[in-house]
Amino acid sequence: MKITAMGALLVCVATSAAAQQDQEPSLEFAFEEVVTLGPAVTVGETARGTRRFIPITGGTVEGPDIRGEILPGGWDWQLDRPDGCTEIEAEYFLRTDDGAIINVLNKGLICRPGEGEEPRPVRTHPVFEPPVGRYDWLGKGAFIGTLEMAPPSAGPAVRIRFYRAN
Repeated sequence: MKITAMGALLVCVATSAAAQQDQEPSLEFAFEEVVTLGPAVTVGETARGTRRFIPITGGTVEGPDIRGEILPGGWDWQLDRPDGCTEIEAEYFLRTDDGAIINVLNKGLICRPGEGEEPRPVRTHPVFEPPVGRYDWLGKGAFIGTLEMAPPSAGPAVRIRFYRAN
């Protein structure tokens, strides 16, 4: 019997759904980053809105199962949309204290509150590409991030806390 890629996917999803029936997801803290930033560079007006990027210059990574540093050379693309929201998409690398290099692609949306609305917290959806080995768990899980400005003592920086969905 020939199994198509779609058929294999449906079997995997059905098996997983049966194993997790009636389980609501929960979040577990994975790690925190403090990402240092360079000055914003305005690209200009595009058909979709105002585009800019912010260089990522370094930072730290710390959590129960991972420690390390953010490597300089990454970027955060931002697009100010006409509806008052800003699309953010950052890509950078982190190096763990044992030398593993992990690619991070983290996307989110920042929307200004409307009249009489409270500001909403910024949430991101990261994807990690770790090398095979100790940090496989990053490439095999679903994560959500929270994004806020880092304390002034960190300089121009953001604090991102990542949580793994269970």
